Amino acid sequence: MGADRIIIGLGVVLAALSGAGCSEPTAEGVVFEGVTVIDAVHGVRENQRVRVSGERIESVAPVSSGSAATGEVIDGRGRFLIPGLWDMHVHFLYDQALTDGMAALFLAHGITSVRDTGGDLARLRAVRDRLQADAGPAPRLFVSGPLLDGRHVVYDGGDPGRPRLGIDVASAEVAERRVAELAAGGADFIKIYELVSPEVFSALVAAARARGLPIAAHVPLTMTADTAGPQVDSMEHLRNVELACAADWFELLSARRARIAGFEAGRGYDLRSAIHAEQRLPAIAAYDAERCDAVLATLRDTVQVPTLRLNAFALARPDRRHDWTAALGRLPPEVVARWAEELDSRGGDDVDTTFAQWSLFLVGEMLEQGVPIGAGTDTPIGLAVPGYSLHTELSLLVSSGLSPLQALEAATVTPARFFGLDHEMGTIAPGMAADLVLLDADPLADIENSRSIAGVMSRGAWLPAVAGPGG
Repeated sequence: MGADRIIIGLGVVLAALSGAGCSEPTAEGVVFEGVTVIDAVHGVRENQRVRVSGERIESVAPVSSGSAATGEVIDGRGRFLIPGLWDMHVHFLYDQALTDGMAALFLAHGITSVRDTGGDLARLRAVRDRLQADAGPAPRLFVSGPLLDGRHVVYDGGDPGRPRLGIDVASAEVAERRVAELAAGGADFIKIYELVSPEVFSALVAAARARGLPIAAHVPLTMTADTAGPQVDSMEHLRNVELACAADWFELLSARRARIAGFEAGRGYDLRSAIHAEQRLPAIAAYDAERCDAVLATLRDTVQVPTLRLNAFALARPDRRHDWTAALGRLPPEVVARWAEELDSRGGDDVDTTFAQWSLFLVGEMLEQGVPIGAGTDTPIGLAVPGYSLHTELSLLVSSGLSPLQALEAATVTPARFFGLDHEMGTIAPGMAADLVLLDADPLADIENSRSIAGVMSRGAWLPAVAGPGG
């Protein structure tokens, strides 16, 4: 029922984004009455009255205390209120057929903030400005601008279906200029990619730190996770950690460096893909637990965004969920047709799941080592329905060993902390942003209940879900 309500409720959100069909913040405020409040900092608080005034939470207190509820009262009895969710890894510009509709899809699924991790800054800024200018609510959009890559660029726009998301940074001098341009252009953080040299990596880090910009990164192919990771604020996809955890890591790294140094003619995408194809599974096979523990110990201040939904696709295919058809219902027909072809090309149950299993295992090891985990999906890459896919990520994080509350933390407090915003976002307390999700079922009893959305509040505006036939 919950998934159907989410999709059907999207119609309300779509209307809201055009300035109708939602409850805008009012002087009287909105009150969630008798609700169980859950967040990763304060835990569980039952039978609460949460009062919202404008775009902020005014008060959180037991129903038995204070004056009676006034203003717009939302019945929270038997329901659960969590902070608005984040997706820490999305690409608004990856599929042009989805760009305009992504914001509404995110809100329909309870995602009130997103971190775009790579694309043309001017175009992303235009998307962000449009969302902020619209009369209705919209997810908060934080952007990095292009992937900062090396002399060769992985996402150079040369292939159909793979847009230009990256830009070359061939030297330390260019690195300083690129970061200065991004800072001046309104980037919220920077994203370092896989083909940068160690020298360029260091220059990008220094330039970003000088300007107060947070740093997201893939571990460059010429570096190891324990060298690059401590210098940045988040690492994406668990990419290249397998090399650092291998007993023969130095031999693998030397081979990579030699191959990249000798690469003159060809595509960055092909170079990156070939190295992963040749080394990923051998590195996993050479896993050294003692070595890996030492590597992970260096990452305790670096958020890991594992995108398990992508890495473990073979273990959690979305098309095998009961709500997949409904989730596709609001996507453009051309996207649905392309995705059907991609599903056919992925094969059946005989697909190798080594990397999928490794990814789940590694997140569990990171949890044991106290490494912070963030929730992201790489939407829309790999058949990721905006918003819907984040709930799959939460389920996979729990499968990896996180508790449901820790999974919620990965999608609320952790991303806010990445931007230094945890003093105003990510928890339910007076003065915090009124980005909230009301659930019909307890997400701590079963993280799948994060899909049971009764409504979403974005910047103080209430967007109720609408049940369909039998809902």
